[in-house]
Amino acid sequence: MALIDSLEKNGNKLFQKRGIIPLYILILALPILLFGNGYLYENISPQFGESILKPIVLLLSIMISITGLVIRCYAIGTTPHGTSGRNTDKQVAKQLNTKGIYSIVRHPLYLGNYLMWAGFLVFSLDVILFIIVSLLFWLYYERIMFAEERYLEKQFGDSYIDWSRKVPAFIPAFRQFEKSEIPFSFKTVLRREYSGVFAMTLIYTIIDYITAFKFGVLTITDRFPIIPIRVSFYILFIMFIVMITLRTLKHHTKVLDRVEGRD
Repeated sequence: MALIDSLEKNGNKLFQKRGIIPLYILILALPILLFGNGYLYENISPQFGESILKPIVLLLSIMISITGLVIRCYAIGTTPHGTSGRNTDKQVAKQLNTKGIYSIVRHPLYLGNYLMWAGFLVFSLDVILFIIVSLLFWLYYERIMFAEERYLEKQFGDSYIDWSRKVPAFIPAFRQFEKSEIPFSFKTVLRREYSGVFAMTLIYTIIDYITAFKFGVLTITDRFPIIPIRVSFYILFIMFIVMITLRTLKHHTKVLDRVEGRD
């Protein structure tokens, strides 16, 4: 089998499992979090960690993850039906998106996913973990993007090729932004992203609790974890209630019915 065909085949297989692969990566990352050398934690003074490092790390990591979430929400909220759905059986593209966020980056959802994870990795303050997980994400996302682009090239021909030559795959070119002709649908975002927001909160909480366990934190007055453990639990509980509420509205009422022309 030619290498190009092998990459496409592997990319399609990964595409079908793209929703579960991050969970596998998280499971693989747990031993590093638990048993890594924790260099950045162990080689700072308590005073510096408490007064300077903690707030900087917390703010930076949350900003990075929220940036990824915003990118995802904007892409989902301005994209028509059949182009950014959660289909897993096969590639689907009824039309080529070239406006809005797709005028500055070809794969905004994957960019958003990576930034959300990059926030988690910054929050862990583990340089080795950041490098390993980033490489794993790149390896599997690169193949998924390759398979998607092969499909789009076959589907749309020269229209796709012309667009792909102007728009970067992963690093946005903000100067060439063109406003989307489709209005933003907050309802669509609520329908599709509530589980992702809860998952983001859960992962932050897991990292925080692992840090607490690793460094023997017993009270919220100690310098670790970055977020006091009781606060982490309260935030997670609130987000769980929000997720259950939105899920109930989606599946048992008409409040979050699919917007016409959207996924």
